[in-house]
Amino acid sequence: MKAIFLSLVTIFILLSSTCDRENTEGQMQLTGTIESQGMTSYQYGTHILNSEEEFYALKSDNLNLDEFVGKQVNVSGSKIEGYPVDGGPDYILVTEVSD
Repeated sequence: MKAIFLSLVTIFILLSSTCDRENTEGQMQLTGTIESQGMTSYQYGTHILNSEEEFYALKSDNLNLDEFVGKQVNVSGSKIEGYPVDGGPDYILVTEVSD
């Protein structure tokens, strides 16, 4: 009985650590200025990040991106699958913003 319990705990720990690695591997770091997004042809995202090379559509489930409008920031997040569409930019789910 103990062997079965230990085996299940070990499997659970291995699966948990694998899931964590997958989440952090998709993280990206971007630097640029956050701007409010007006009308666009691609119609996704609430804000944009203008970097030196390109721009990105942004959204966040836990941060108010309006607080960073007009500021040069570092953004941590991950690409949202299925984007870009309609000639638009990559779509980033923002998890952290720092000055």
